[in-house]
Amino acid sequence: MRFARRMMLKAGFMALALALALAPGPADAAGPAPAPENSEDAGTAPITLDTVEVISNELDAARLQIQPSLGASTYNFSPEALQNISQGGNAPLNQVLLQAPGVAQDSFGQVHLRGEHANVQFRINGVQLPEGLSVFGQALQTRFANSMSLLTGALPAQYGFQTAGVLDIQTKTGVTNPGLAYSMYGGGFGWLQPSFEFGGRNGPVDWFFTGDLLHNDRGIENPAASFNAIHDATQQLHGFAYMSGIIDPDTRVSVIGGAFDGKFQIPNNPGQSPSLGLNVNGATGFNSNLLNENQTEATQFGILSLQKHVGDINLQISAFVRNSALSFTPDPLGDLLFNGVAPYARRSNIAGGVQADGSWRVNDSHTLRGGFLGQVERTAYNTTSYVLPVDATGAQTSNQPFGVVDNGGRTGCLYGLYLQDEWRFLPALTLNYGLRFDAVDEYTQESQLSPRVNLVWKPTETTTIHAGYSRYFVPPPFELVSPTTISLLANPTAAPTVLQDSTVKAERSNYFDVGVSQVVIPGLTIGLDSYYKLAKNLIDEGQFGAPIILSAFNYASARIAGAEFTISYDDGPWSAYGNLAYSRAMGVNIVSSQFDFEPDELAYIAQNYIHLDHDQTWTGSAGVAYTFNRGTKYPTKLSVDLLAQSGLRASTPTVPNGASLPAYAVVNASVIQKLDLGVGQGTELRFDVLNVGDAVYEIRDGTGVGVGAPQYGIRRTLLAGLTQRF
Repeated sequence: MRFARRMMLKAGFMALALALALAPGPADAAGPAPAPENSEDAGTAPITLDTVEVISNELDAARLQIQPSLGASTYNFSPEALQNISQGGNAPLNQVLLQAPGVAQDSFGQVHLRGEHANVQFRINGVQLPEGLSVFGQALQTRFANSMSLLTGALPAQYGFQTAGVLDIQTKTGVTNPGLAYSMYGGGFGWLQPSFEFGGRNGPVDWFFTGDLLHNDRGIENPAASFNAIHDATQQLHGFAYMSGIIDPDTRVSVIGGAFDGKFQIPNNPGQSPSLGLNVNGATGFNSNLLNENQTEATQFGILSLQKHVGDINLQISAFVRNSALSFTPDPLGDLLFNGVAPYARRSNIAGGVQADGSWRVNDSHTLRGGFLGQVERTAYNTTSYVLPVDATGAQTSNQPFGVVDNGGRTGCLYGLYLQDEWRFLPALTLNYGLRFDAVDEYTQESQLSPRVNLVWKPTETTTIHAGYSRYFVPPPFELVSPTTISLLANPTAAPTVLQDSTVKAERSNYFDVGVSQVVIPGLTIGLDSYYKLAKNLIDEGQFGAPIILSAFNYASARIAGAEFTISYDDGPWSAYGNLAYSRAMGVNIVSSQFDFEPDELAYIAQNYIHLDHDQTWTGSAGVAYTFNRGTKYPTKLSVDLLAQSGLRASTPTVPNGASLPAYAVVNASVIQKLDLGVGQGTELRFDVLNVGDAVYEIRDGTGVGVGAPQYGIRRTLLAGLTQRF
């Protein structure tokens, strides 16, 4: 894998050198290159700057034709919509997704789409990124997105592996965002976030770079209802780079790279006392306010793509690599007294592969699409758990802790290929049907051939009805606990009470989706969508133990159903949207990673369907924005957005996940003022208020299947920013 990574980096540098070689050198980036002196040479004239933007836009459109969303439910975030959301480009990606229909908020920055845990696929300019280890640090940032599309429902055949939803990010480029910008943003909770953006073009080459440094005292959700959290500082660094070169009007090569590095203090729950009755080197008590747990996360990714357009054929082939690592450092004394174990844990994962997608417009009625994705990844785990010795009855025999070492690693692969036909058999009716084959060879070896079919009917110019069916195959995440872990921890403190550890299997499901969209008047659109999923070996994840490292497990059977209503309005200075979703997600019988659960919990779930811990009955979001002085040098934009959640699940003494947490609603507000002070290309002031009403709301209460600790949402926070563009 080291050799593969070196080859990927070498290929990226070669592509970058090629792009630079295509640049016309000192030509003025703001004006056209000189025209050829002889008109007979016009056919071989170099690409001029006047045509770069046109060619780039045409190639962008061609790329989107390779992977359309035909038949899926699509929610779009335009550049204006991304700015209207509170914090704008500074907003974490999960906060943006919460404004889409059917997205439930969870702790550690997680979101759940349509009653599923994680299982979200992320793409950058159409290229799928491998899953990483990051839990609450987000390697992908809103800042580098020009626009985003969230696809859910019965997905066409080109989308595999993660199928709860597909977030396709179209990046900013030197064409869409030229110039240099510096920003300073910050406010409450010690928030300080400087950032920059730099985009430009020179002949057929364009580039865009951005980065930010974030520090605040609210890195993770507070486990207490207090305004300020104890021991919750974070420092995060994000970077992103894009460069492309147009070789000819039908060919483009691009290089994308990104990096994230984050340090997080694990916040403390005040007023807690050890309850296990343990003695560690003579100490039996510990103040929970003084716990010192820390976690670091890092991710790097790179993509090298070649796009080709020839007549009615569009092709994009990409090589990608992603490296991620996560380390947890416990409080040596406090973790032993509170939990019976103090684990020093590190996980790492490197994945690389190749993806190719193509489309061929055969005639006016048929467009064929096909492609493949192959991925190899290596996961390594290094854990040293300090525990205390006990006898056969569980009584402590010594107060001297000792270390249990569990190191290992594994290499595995995923691969999939698909073929589908978009058949417009009537002017108003389009059938998109195809097959997809997926296979996984990691901890489990499985494969599946999956049919996909979608029908889209446009009875009028303003009405669109779609219905679809998809067979899904979802491989388990590769960062799993090996069976050797159980035998190593079979006798000391923190030993599992269940010793069974069946291998996590791939999830298989049948998914049905029906929806309608209606343009009521120009600018006003409403939509209604419903879905139903039947799953075998449904994959869920939970936090078990102090390290915030999620572990996967399967429910033998599950059923998920729901409906979504959306409305949006965009006309002149006004824009508004509203979403309301209902969901019900139930599972029965945990059939893998059983050692993570208590015997009575396993016994109940084996015989009864229960709510999944991330199931939320009602989810709502809304927003409105108005621009004053539109079309002038001094526009002022006011925006307000709302998030409403009926509450995730909590356990009762008799029923796992048998209760729902209280409902809550959070309102955020923003003001954006643009100024022309005669400096550079303009100045922008931004003021955001998060949680305007200072609502105290609980996301988790520390109970539930696979739930590790309580978490509360962020309290009222005042933030302000200044951006200067050149």
